Order: sequence, then C-alpha cells, then structure tokens
Amino acid sequence: MTGGSPLLELRSLRKHYPIAPDFWGRPTSTVHAMDDVSLTLKAGETLSIVGESGCGKSTLGKTVVRLHEPTSGEILLNGERVDAISGHALKTFRSKVQIIFQDPFSSLNPRHTVGAMLAEPIRNFAIASAKSEIGERIASLLDMVGLPKDAAQRYPHQFSGGQRQRIAIARALAANPQLIVCDEAVSALDVSVKAQIVNLLQDIQRKMGLSLLFISHDLAIVEHLTHRIAVMYLGKVVEEGERRAIFGSPQHPYTRALLSAVPVIAAAEKRQRILLRGDIPSPVRPPSGCRFHTRCPFATERCGSEVPELRPVGNDHRIACHFDLPESAVGPHAAV
Repeated sequence: MTGGSPLLELRSLRKHYPIAPDFWGRPTSTVHAMDDVSLTLKAGETLSIVGESGCGKSTLGKTVVRLHEPTSGEILLNGERVDAISGHALKTFRSKVQIIFQDPFSSLNPRHTVGAMLAEPIRNFAIASAKSEIGERIASLLDMVGLPKDAAQRYPHQFSGGQRQRIAIARALAANPQLIVCDEAVSALDVSVKAQIVNLLQDIQRKMGLSLLFISHDLAIVEHLTHRIAVMYLGKVVEEGERRAIFGSPQHPYTRALLSAVPVIAAAEKRQRILLRGDIPSPVRPPSGCRFHTRCPFATERCGSEVPELRPVGNDHRIACHFDLPESAVGPHAAV
C-alpha cells in the first residue's frame, strides 16, 4: 500500500432510482439507494464496503465503474473527474477500472471460449494486436490465475464455480487496470474455494500494485483481506476506518451490532450479541435524521431530527453518530 494522493475519490456521491410512474410516465417515488457517500482509496490498497443486504454497497460499486450513472456528486480517478465523461474518455476509464461480479457463470458468455473472452478486452483496449501477442497475453493471464493454457479452448460450463471466478478475474486483469471492484466476488463460492480466491486476489494485488474495492457481507473474509472498511446502512456510510480500528474498537452502534453477529471460534471468548429491533426501513421513505435511529438502542429525540455528519474519532477513523459511546456499551437489546 502506498501513500500520497488517492487513486479513487468519491465526493458526496448519490444514486437515486425513480419508480412508480404515473399515467404520463413521470416517477411518483424515488429509491434512495445511496446518499452523500465520500470515500478515498489509495493505490495498492483494499477498501471494503460492508453492510446488510439493501444497504447500497453494490449500487456504490456499479456507480464507481459507471454501470450506473450517479444522480449527483463526483467520482475522481487519479485526481480527474470521471462521473460525466463519455466516448473515448469513458473507454480509457474502463481500461483502468474493472469489475468482478458475484455470479461467475452468468457474467461469462456461454457461447464463447475462455480464449475469446480474454482476447476481447486485449483487442478493445489495444493491449496487443498481433495474434501471437494476444495468445501470449492470454497464456500469461491464465497462468496468473492458476489455470492451464488449454483452458483457453474450453467453454465456461466446463469449469467449476471457483475456476469460472478465476476466469472472471483474468478477464478483469486483461485490460491492465489500476482498480478492480469486487462485487460480492466470493459470496457464491464454497468456503474452501473462497479462501483460494481471496488469496489469489491478494497475490495479484501485491504483484501488480492493484487497488481493490471489495464489496461483501462476509466480515470474516473482509477482516482477512482488507486495509480499510466503510460500513453502510440504508445508503449512507455510518463508520469508516482502518481494519484494526473497525474490528478492534467499533464506535457506531450499527457496526457493533454487525460484528456481534460474527461467530467466535475460541470457546473461551464470549461475545454479547446485539439484537436490533425492527426491520430495515424502506429506501423509498428513509427515516429523517439519522437513518439508523429507528433501530438504534441508544437513539434520542435528536437522532430523529438531526442528520449526523461523519466526524473523526481517531486516526483515520470516522463515524456518523451524535454520541461517543463507551467501549462496553451494547444497549438494552444485548444477549449472550
């Protein structure tokens, strides 16, 4: 991981989806999928985005790679805005930022051989043009992800789930990117295969100096892989910081609740489970004030009316909460 200016910077990024059109086709409601997200990611660093289903983490990843257009806010890559670019500039951007999806089978074309799928980005982004050079590049990519050369002549259905995800990683690497967004890239795999893919991503990151935006709900995997973490709830970042700070001293009530649900292997170690009341509110009508206040065991009247800003609580550690909670605080809904 290197210091200096961030490779990726998000400034007050929003993504809203209009829904329920009226007779004239005009939307009558809006899904607030992501609101006011500001994050940075350095070269060679892994930033993990975590939270419950529906928190907006996948929307964030797809907006970063411009599969979804942001409603407002800014996306900067190497200090230059890329949220409104098009044409050749967008093509150049996509050679630098790639994505790996959750389901490796549906993301691969079943009618194309692995070699054809890897050759496409190599040609599109002018990595190589001569047939021999493309063949050498394909062989190198397959070797990099632990697949034999003859895999290039085979089709996706001839591989296991873990092997297909290796192919998806190779395809993302074919463009020589600076950043790869991993959108639940290991969640559909068996436990043993997950570990292999995570180790592969770490090895490739070290060799190539890649940055990873790792989107996941698996906190055990995140703890093993990441440098920094951003916790999202109902479209907003509620806590952000270095791995050691988040796992060792979480400050936001929601983060504490998430971590309390992670199984503990050591029999001698006990962890109080924090049980959150109610369900996640609808993103169509998110709560006023702090979006977590309807489920928070420490909520006060202020929480329902005033939006908390992300504020520092330590070195590279921020939370969106009005209060400083003691380390031992778990709330009235705790259980062992």
